[in-house]
Amino acid sequence: MTDDARAFRKKVRQFIENELAPHQDRWSKQGYPDADVWPKAGSMGVLLPEVPQEYGGSGGTFAHEAVIVEELARAAINFGLGNHSIVAKYILAYGSEEQKHRWLPRMISGELVGAIAMTEPDCGSDLKAIKTTARKEGDHYVIDGAKTFITNAFNASLICLAVRTDPKASGLKALSLLVLETTDLPGYRVGRPLNKIGRHAVDVCELFFEGVGVPARNLLGAGEGRGLLQMMEQLSYERLSIGLSAIAAAECAVEATIRHVKERKELAQPDSQNTRFRLAECKTEAYVGRVFIDSCIQQFIAGRLNAVTAAMAKYWLTDSQSRIIDECLQLHGGHGYVDEYPIARMWADGRVQRIYAGSNEVMKEVVGSSL
Repeated sequence: MTDDARAFRKKVRQFIENELAPHQDRWSKQGYPDADVWPKAGSMGVLLPEVPQEYGGSGGTFAHEAVIVEELARAAINFGLGNHSIVAKYILAYGSEEQKHRWLPRMISGELVGAIAMTEPDCGSDLKAIKTTARKEGDHYVIDGAKTFITNAFNASLICLAVRTDPKASGLKALSLLVLETTDLPGYRVGRPLNKIGRHAVDVCELFFEGVGVPARNLLGAGEGRGLLQMMEQLSYERLSIGLSAIAAAECAVEATIRHVKERKELAQPDSQNTRFRLAECKTEAYVGRVFIDSCIQQFIAGRLNAVTAAMAKYWLTDSQSRIIDECLQLHGGHGYVDEYPIARMWADGRVQRIYAGSNEVMKEVVGSSL
């Protein structure tokens, strides 16, 4: 942390308190946030803090992004800022100068809302099985297929889309990434927000592409067939963010449970050794996780975080999150099963962490293959 990052934390906390927290119940019922919250986020300067100044950003580091992740987790609020940042990360890493200047300033202002679209109805963690196709016709690609479980999809106006550009190729050279501006785009359709067991205020939808035309200049990278490698490289960023949100949520759960048991007389008796021991275990595990994730963040900022360590962080920290929050919910007793208590929402919201960005079983495969 730096003084600049601490000042940014105050700005992010203010945005969450003023623009996100008051609307959570209503957004949970409608299944998506209001579209106008994105320009508000842009005007408050909390979108894409890592983007260099030459593209309209503030030129921060992952430490600034980490502040956003932590503050959302500690407030037990879900909002698709992370997915928006992932799209920007792809554009920064692989986009041309023209693409960066065309899309990043509008993402920073909130005019464009980003979503990353990899998962398909028959393809989850196995990216090589992607079936959505993009065939080249002159100076355009024509896209056909479907994606599912896409965060931010309801309000998204800029989609980073994984497609199969070579139907005959297999392995590394079959896939590419295309960026779509979706406003009034013929053949593009968004399904209704899916009903989930948690994260109700964040939209997750299906996307459908029927003969969708996209300019060939929207291809990310110097040529076709680079998509799988690009996704593998950038998934470390996403997995690091998920690991950070996991440990921040676990810390928040422990703090909330300590307060709860002190208020509940039957749990706060001097002889409540079981309660003290279980909280001691949760506190210790969260502390170990914090030291690990801080090390990963330092490695990432220094350009040294490898895919194996990112996979370790993603699977171990999200497993830890589930263990800790489940223990904390148990110590809340019946209150822990009531939705008005934050611990209940944290329990339901956290379950998906072990699934997306590569399931934890796949993460163990990544680690195991390196041995």
